[in-house]
Amino acid sequence: MSVVYESQRYIDEYLLFHFGRPEQILKWPGGPREALDFPVRTVSHFSASFVDRSLDVGCAVGRSAFELSRHSREVVGIDFSQAFIESAKRISREKCLKVRCLEEGACYREDEVELPKGVNVDGVIFEVGDAMNLREDLGMFDRVHAANLVCRLPEPQRFLERLDRLVRPGGELVLATPCTWLEEFTKQENWPPGQTLKWLQNHLSSQFELKDVVDEPFLIRESSRKFQWTVSMVTRWKRNEPTVGGEVS
Repeated sequence: MSVVYESQRYIDEYLLFHFGRPEQILKWPGGPREALDFPVRTVSHFSASFVDRSLDVGCAVGRSAFELSRHSREVVGIDFSQAFIESAKRISREKCLKVRCLEEGACYREDEVELPKGVNVDGVIFEVGDAMNLREDLGMFDRVHAANLVCRLPEPQRFLERLDRLVRPGGELVLATPCTWLEEFTKQENWPPGQTLKWLQNHLSSQFELKDVVDEPFLIRESSRKFQWTVSMVTRWKRNEPTVGGEVS
């Protein structure tokens, strides 16, 4: 797994990406504001009902896990990056964190991001973990969320093979991926042989029903004048219910 996400630069960028206000991220009036609040928008694809347990795999600095807590009694957020998990825990405790934002060259400004109001911090647990080798005692969840994760895993099929033991029958799964397969993260032999959507369907259709496919843009600020604008494919799935004979259809 890449160590790039352990650097202070990426911590600050992701804290701003997850918790920054629109004016902190994008001061340009003609910019793509519809790409802001991506961690909120991916969670919005779940149904609105209240559930017992939710899981956010690849939670980064935690915004989606906090958003899941609005409609879940318990949320577990897992990420491979120790630095990201420590940042998620810190903003949970301290409610606001200082970030160092690159303006240009060697010029930075200090800013502050805040935990959103109305989230249930007491119901959210963060831990370091490997999406390809999640601990066996995690149990099952009503909702599993994994945003921009699968195309950053060395062996993404190992994560997909675990999903039927994470999502309870009748539960929901939201996977988001920009389909940006790179050898820096995943050897080409482990890329989908064709389109990512077809690959996901081949791996999941025996246990999950595909309910929806939508596109969600996202924007990551690198400096005051440079941004990453990317479009993620968001798929929503429902775990098959048991049939009369007790088997999961």
